[in-house]
Amino acid sequence: MFKLFIGFLFGSLISWVVYRYFKKQYDTLENERIKLVQEKEIVLEFMHNLVEDIGEGLSRKELFQRVIHTAIVSTRATSACVYELTKNKRLQSVATEGLYPAQSESPTMTQKKKTTRTQFLDKVLSNEIIKIGDGLIGGVAKNSKAVLITDPINDSRIIKHTDPSLQIKSIIVVPILFRKRLLGVLSVVNPVDESVFTETDFSITTSLAEQAGLAIHNLDLMNFRIEKSKLDVDLSLASNIQGMLLPQTFPKKSVLDINAYYKPAQKVGGDLYDVFSLSDHRVGITIADVSGKGIPASILMAQCQSNMRHISQQYESPAQVLKEVNHILTSNVKNNMFITLIYAIIDTETNKITVARAGHELPLLFHGDKNSGVYKTTKIESEGMALGMVPAEIFNSVINEVEVEFTENDTLLLYTDGITEGTNIDGNEFTDSRLADAVIALRNKSAEEINQGILVSFNSFCDGNGQTDDITLVTVRHK
Repeated sequence: MFKLFIGFLFGSLISWVVYRYFKKQYDTLENERIKLVQEKEIVLEFMHNLVEDIGEGLSRKELFQRVIHTAIVSTRATSACVYELTKNKRLQSVATEGLYPAQSESPTMTQKKKTTRTQFLDKVLSNEIIKIGDGLIGGVAKNSKAVLITDPINDSRIIKHTDPSLQIKSIIVVPILFRKRLLGVLSVVNPVDESVFTETDFSITTSLAEQAGLAIHNLDLMNFRIEKSKLDVDLSLASNIQGMLLPQTFPKKSVLDINAYYKPAQKVGGDLYDVFSLSDHRVGITIADVSGKGIPASILMAQCQSNMRHISQQYESPAQVLKEVNHILTSNVKNNMFITLIYAIIDTETNKITVARAGHELPLLFHGDKNSGVYKTTKIESEGMALGMVPAEIFNSVINEVEVEFTENDTLLLYTDGITEGTNIDGNEFTDSRLADAVIALRNKSAEEINQGILVSFNSFCDGNGQTDDITLVTVRHK
């Protein structure tokens, strides 16, 4: 009987031990499950709030503040800080909460009597810049590995502050990454109950840093898209304004057939053409090319056109007009910008063209002899420098104008280098000789048909190589 009792007692003891073992294992697993659920809820709530706030225009600094506040609440930390990676590959403190101890060597500045300790520490942190690899923060950034420290006394990476409220008892430092690209570092310091951070705190902080990296990337991406959208609107508006500035109809002169073609390489170009009436028998024609592309070039183009229109009504000499325009533009043009330009006046009463050139491509004049059927090509040559490039005294001493006959069956072609310098897949340029050949082949066509024929020849030569510069053509036929 005694043996039976002892056996029963021993069996019960074994059962109790087994029960306690599995109960402990169950409790441990259950606690871990609860912690994981809590961590998941914290991270999900953090991301949900961030997604909404980013959509409502959350700034980068506000995002960092949300990150450290969530980290403090989630880990019961007394303070936290985010260091952002700057363009020059340094870590700059950009957001703090609580009395966060600086993580670089003691600051050289001293506290002024008029400032509180909090104000002084804020000033220290706002000027704290850490090199990659330096100290605890720089080391985490360099290795991209999170660190949990629960025994900082003998850790050489920990800055030893004399102020008791700044002494570190436990610290978590986690890199903020997006697809292995370093964006910053998140650091939380000292639990409020003066204990040390747990593995759960470490896991939560790591998860928050991961989601913060994704949020920062999404914020940057959204801001980029917003800026791009604004720029697209600005470019579209500038393109529309530019289109309004370029004439679509031309002065009606019975013996003249005028057509222009313009295609910018980008949404907004730097080429200019203008055709305007000076009198009942005189027509002014301008073609220009502003150095550069985009909005700056289009603004300078508009200034040039406005000045040309105004001054051409005051002077009959094309050279004098360009002198006056250069004088005005020289003070407005940036050092790295200039304008090449041709200004021609066609007089249908005298059948003459007077041309002044400011460094632009030489105009081409095609003379058709009715009797022989020969179509002769001539470059109208005149001296001149680009507008806005040199002072008035130099510009005025160089520029001159030439006068040539322009009679029945003649064709005048003005163009920009976007057509002649267009290349094929072998890198060969279209050149002015191919341009002249195209016009000769179309000598009996209208001005519009000549321009369209030039483009057909140009596109065939380039064979889809793509337009790299603005293209402008102005063709005038004497009927």
